[in-house]
Amino acid sequence: MAPPRLFWVWLLVAGTQDELSMNDGDMRLADGGATNQGHVEIFYRGQWGTVCDNLWDLTDASVVCRALGFENATQALGRAAFGQGSGPIMLDEVQCMGTEASLADCKSLGWLKSNCRHERDAGVVCTNGAFQSE
Repeated sequence: MAPPRLFWVWLLVAGTQDELSMNDGDMRLADGGATNQGHVEIFYRGQWGTVCDNLWDLTDASVVCRALGFENATQALGRAAFGQGSGPIMLDEVQCMGTEASLADCKSLGWLKSNCRHERDAGVVCTNGAFQSE
């Protein structure tokens, strides 16, 4: 017996709630094995993508960590230290001042402008004070 049509509509709507609540510039960490580390993913135009490690430094990583509710970053890693992401490379040559709310507010080549590949995905390790594991 096939499920009622209303059930399929509910599944469709429920499956898109995460994307509906996302805004361009929202960030997350993926594949780090803990909530405080991973490669950086940023949301733009309905999809998640990664950030290239060209010019990637601790100031850029700190913007990510603070946006995600951590106190600061202890490491800014490159060369896909937490594994390669998927989807487009959203940002390249990111240069933050350190006060921005998102990497989207930092200087870069612009959205989807990159000569990078996923083996250069940027990563971070965030901290809340003396402890690095969350």
